Amino acid sequence: MNSRGQSYFVYFLLIVAIGAMFFMGYRDNVGTEKAVTINQVAQAVQKGEVARIVIESDDRIRVVYENGTENGVESRKEPSATLVEQLLSLGVSTEQLNPENVVIEVSPPSIWGSILSSALYILPLLFMAGLFWFIMRQAQGSNNAAMSFGKSRARMFSGEHPTVTFSDVAGADESKQELAEVVEFLKEPQKFIQLGARIPKGVLLVGPPGTGKTLLAKAVSGEAGVPFFSISGSEFVEMFVGVGASRVRDLFDQAKRHSPCIVFVDEIDAVGRQRGAGLGGSHDEREQTLNQMLVEMDGFDTDTNIIIIAATNRPDILDPALLRPGRFDRRVTLDRPDVKGREAILKVHVKGKPLEPRTDLASVARGTPGFVGADLENLVNESAILAARRNKKAIGQSEMEEAIERVVMGPERKSRLISDEEKRIIAYHEAGHAVVANAIAEADPVQKVTIVGRGQAGGVTWFRPDEDRVLMSRRKLLATLAMALGGRAAEELVFDDITSGASNDIEQVTRMARAMVTRMGMSAELGTMVYGQKEELIFLGREISEQRDYSEAVAEQIDREVRKIVEEAYKVAKGLVKKYRKQLDLVAKKLLEVESITREEFEKLFPPPAGKKSGTPQVA
Repeated sequence: MNSRGQSYFVYFLLIVAIGAMFFMGYRDNVGTEKAVTINQVAQAVQKGEVARIVIESDDRIRVVYENGTENGVESRKEPSATLVEQLLSLGVSTEQLNPENVVIEVSPPSIWGSILSSALYILPLLFMAGLFWFIMRQAQGSNNAAMSFGKSRARMFSGEHPTVTFSDVAGADESKQELAEVVEFLKEPQKFIQLGARIPKGVLLVGPPGTGKTLLAKAVSGEAGVPFFSISGSEFVEMFVGVGASRVRDLFDQAKRHSPCIVFVDEIDAVGRQRGAGLGGSHDEREQTLNQMLVEMDGFDTDTNIIIIAATNRPDILDPALLRPGRFDRRVTLDRPDVKGREAILKVHVKGKPLEPRTDLASVARGTPGFVGADLENLVNESAILAARRNKKAIGQSEMEEAIERVVMGPERKSRLISDEEKRIIAYHEAGHAVVANAIAEADPVQKVTIVGRGQAGGVTWFRPDEDRVLMSRRKLLATLAMALGGRAAEELVFDDITSGASNDIEQVTRMARAMVTRMGMSAELGTMVYGQKEELIFLGREISEQRDYSEAVAEQIDREVRKIVEEAYKVAKGLVKKYRKQLDLVAKKLLEVESITREEFEKLFPPPAGKKSGTPQVA
């Protein structure tokens, strides 16, 4: 009987028992308004008012009077003596009990009445026994938290009907190749054993959030066709001491029974942080859980085909004993996809979605540098929502482009009311960014300029590199600084005043210039050195401060170098907006008319100068 049937059975018993108790109470109280005592019956017999007395079961007596009462009244006799003996003891004479005066009858017992009477007493006992059995059975089950703290909460998938395979994972070809060997070993172990090869016991998937670590683990399960246990690192840890270690033991016991199999631990940093870094001392619950996991992964009893796959985006805080060979032999890094990987991921996510013939996924991939798989999935979903909002039957390039802006900056805020003067300032600010970027050969080409606010920004200037970069040259960084300060330079040139609109630009410029000096060694005066050590608490998992390992004199020198770099970039920006003042006015005027202009419209107003190709960035 399943749990639902057991529940229904208990509910049925409860209803029957309650009904029986109500019936018994009703039967006990029936006729209470007409009930008389045995003394009253004796007095009525003495007065000659009683015609017949019927003795029924359960010591009940029914009295029928001479006045013709059909049903009479009910009473009870004492169970220790007969009715005649009791009436005689109460003063009734033998002559008065003569059959000619009072007829005393004994009603024959009913078989069904006896059964019903017995059942009414037995049913409550049966109900209590059934309820006790149900509670004990539930307590022994895995669903009762009070009795199953030490049980593993891992979910097992058979792998016979995979929902995700390697074909569903794009943009991570090297990672798939690493894990394909694991799948091949599970399918053909003899191929490796003959050569004396040992399959990795553990594979650690490392990468930023959203790069597809969990998806890749599901694909391994679907490809291998073996039992697959999935659990999160946080599911091991509980408030009760020893529960986490017990769950680890139970998980590996289950895995050994289903060997060969795969155990996937998502977010392993929740339980695998470096020992001794906690605030609760060296014997807290989390560390006991980690110790048990270390023993299970590479203890004395490890002759089983169990492969551990774990995922984390913080490998730097994991315990060194967890990362050594023999536990996690391989570390598979899933980095942010390049432009080809992003295009492949987009093709996966647009399956089953209607696209317009002119939709260019390669262009969308070039316009989304830094996006991970989760971002691209959200991008495709947002574009489908936009197409449905516009009552279109297919997703077009315009929906894709707008979806990029929505994902990065948020929806447009066209309803925001701003004055004409502020609108003019924003137009010149954004035109300043675009003009400076278009005038510098090393800067990225302008993709779109708009004065429609998104998020916290009053206007946005989009730049789109045609290729991904791993290295950034000094000239490229200086061009980026000048481009960011182009808006402030345009404000100062046109209005002879400055506003708070450039605060975010200045913040980014200052941070980048300081990194150039203290982290990248791009200062001729300070040389190729790193200044300041970042300090981090592993228990907290975040940077809390920067330790100064230099003198006050060096600190002043750093500030001078940062100021020098920013001032040089601002000088370049001011020189360019002065040089191209005519184009600046044209772009700002166009923005005030149509609010948004594309790259083609912008380049008609301001063709790229010599040395910079249209729409193609030049790498220094």
